[in-house]
Amino acid sequence: MIQFFLRFLRTDASSSIILVRLIVGVVFLSEGVQKLIIPEVRGLGRFVKLGVFSPEFTAPFVGSVEIITGLAVLLGLGTRFAVIPLFTIMLFAIYYTQIPVFQEKGFWEMANKIRTDWSMTLGTVFLFLQGGGAWSLDAVITSRFLKPHTSSESA
Repeated sequence: MIQFFLRFLRTDASSSIILVRLIVGVVFLSEGVQKLIIPEVRGLGRFVKLGVFSPEFTAPFVGSVEIITGLAVLLGLGTRFAVIPLFTIMLFAIYYTQIPVFQEKGFWEMANKIRTDWSMTLGTVFLFLQGGGAWSLDAVITSRFLKPHTSSESA
């Protein structure tokens, strides 16, 4: 089980992955904090207005998950694990916020409003596929516990 976990953390991606981690991590961390400190606008109040199920539980739960996983993405700690709930949050965000825009105002209005959601969704997919990159805690952890990946191993 530990070997599976370590292999899931392994990343051969370049250090430039930090740029994607920065934008994804900062956006989710910021959104999570806002859900908790301005609940009437970004958290509970918004979830009630959107018709999200059990908003009293869902809003602070989603905010907390965004804070924890946003920090994990920023640090590159369990990056592939961290982006799974973030991807899920984005699917729900698109369902609750963008599908109604499409139904009421059409494709182009939705296309304009979905930009951030689409970027964050694709950012989470990218990080899931690439991992945290060379400048991540994932890379530090796996370099200590797994032998280096060589081309002869993949043959």
